[in-house]
Amino acid sequence: MNKNIATVENVKTLNVRKLVIMGVLSAISIMLSITPLGYIPIGPVQATIMHLPVIIGAILEGPLVGAVIGLVFGVTSLLRAVLNPSVASFLFMNPVISVVPRVLMGFLAYYIYMGIFKVSIKTAAPITGFLASMINTVGVLGSIYILYAERYLEVIGKSGSAAKIIGAIAVTNGVPEAILAAVVVSAVVGVMKKIRKH
Repeated sequence: MNKNIATVENVKTLNVRKLVIMGVLSAISIMLSITPLGYIPIGPVQATIMHLPVIIGAILEGPLVGAVIGLVFGVTSLLRAVLNPSVASFLFMNPVISVVPRVLMGFLAYYIYMGIFKVSIKTAAPITGFLASMINTVGVLGSIYILYAERYLEVIGKSGSAAKIIGAIAVTNGVPEAILAAVVVSAVVGVMKKIRKH
């Protein structure tokens, strides 16, 4: 009987913790979306650090939490495009581009982490940060290529191969974002895991 009570209490504690972490990281995402910190303009595109709370939430609390924070990221991206439009905002008014890759990133980050963790505990967080960030980049830019390739080239004033131009953007923007994610996610997850042990 006492074991059952303890188990119920543990489950309640875990659920409360998940909700708290999900709430805090979602609030950080919203704050980043309404300040210059979240999006850094680079020509007609914007680099972002908003993927960081998504990846951290997924690693710490699982795929559902990661997907929910990813949804917050995606919806704020969509709202930003509607409320503060730029020449390329039409891209992010489409939820296939603004929302779906972010939810997918949050969902998959947990499984990437768990898969790598079984092989290497030390590299699980940084590799997950890098790969999950690239899922976001490839998902967003891949969707732009499939849905709006020619129109996108017109907007950014370029001509030629859409695949090469969008691929170059993926490298110049996506790789630095992924490296940043590897560093930050590794540091934050490391600290959080130590706190939980005490």
